[in-house]
Amino acid sequence: MRPLARTAALNGYVELSRSLGLDPREMMRSVGLDTADLAVQDRWISGTAVVSLLELSAAASGREDFGLHLAELRRFSNLGPISLLVREEPDVRSALALLIRHQHTYNEVLHARLSEGNGVATLKVDLRLGEPQPARQGTELAVGAFHRVLCGFLGPRWRPSSVCFTHRAPRDTAGHRRLFGPVVEFDRGFNGIVFYAEDLDAPNAMADAQLRSYTWQYFEPFAAPKEASEADRVRDLIEALLPTGRCSIEQIARSLDVDRRTVHRHLARCGETFSSLLNTTRRALAEQFVANPSRSLTEVSTLLGFSSLSAFSRWFHEQFGTGPRDWRKSRTGSATLDGS
Repeated sequence: MRPLARTAALNGYVELSRSLGLDPREMMRSVGLDTADLAVQDRWISGTAVVSLLELSAAASGREDFGLHLAELRRFSNLGPISLLVREEPDVRSALALLIRHQHTYNEVLHARLSEGNGVATLKVDLRLGEPQPARQGTELAVGAFHRVLCGFLGPRWRPSSVCFTHRAPRDTAGHRRLFGPVVEFDRGFNGIVFYAEDLDAPNAMADAQLRSYTWQYFEPFAAPKEASEADRVRDLIEALLPTGRCSIEQIARSLDVDRRTVHRHLARCGETFSSLLNTTRRALAEQFVANPSRSLTEVSTLLGFSSLSAFSRWFHEQFGTGPRDWRKSRTGSATLDGS
């Protein structure tokens, strides 16, 4: 089943596209959407269609920062009913945790997770579309929206340590610097925001403890939390361990503080195996990394945990029916870098 997103994901789309000389009705019609849907903020529409629309709009307008412009038009209320809860959380940590735990209530495409270590917090943001397709604009919109949420709690002058994207830099980075400051980085291993963990403890001046209890009573009946499954936890560990060359079922089990049989048993309940998760995670990352011509294929093979470029090339051909060099050329029209 393809993921859905609330029409609020396109808040400001009509105004922005018109300001850039586009016909929003025709653009939306080209991906099977209707501008009439935007009149109802809580209507659910195809998430893949939304992502395709953003890519087409960026290309038609010649604006590589189209997604960022939409992010700048984001309002707290665009999150839907959960915004009432988030606004009443006592601190930034609990507000982010709530947004992540209930992200399925406002966008089924979105996959965000927060980690802390050595005084640093990392908010990783990805889009899970269920099929390979360009998603640069959707990714930048999602990261930009989370950045605006953090600024809403921490103040408009707040700056993270870095804002990272896996794709290469656009020709003009002025829009990115305007929104994020000079800390934006491209060609990184993940999409997301890195900041000091102490910022998570910042109190929420808007919070009202008594009002919080009322909003929870309203929200709980239709938004049961979607807890991370064992498969989700293993998938995240695979993603983290692949570049180290130590991504094995034994290492995963140690990270979860269980034995390997327990990992196999939990995954079986989710209809998965370690091998199937390893392969699907590699496929998703391979599509992302190989599509970026600024990464050599040797670097990509290392990031995906292969011992050699030849081993990676054989695996890639088995998965995609063609070699990584030809796959990249077919999508970018450019030659690979040295070392590919």
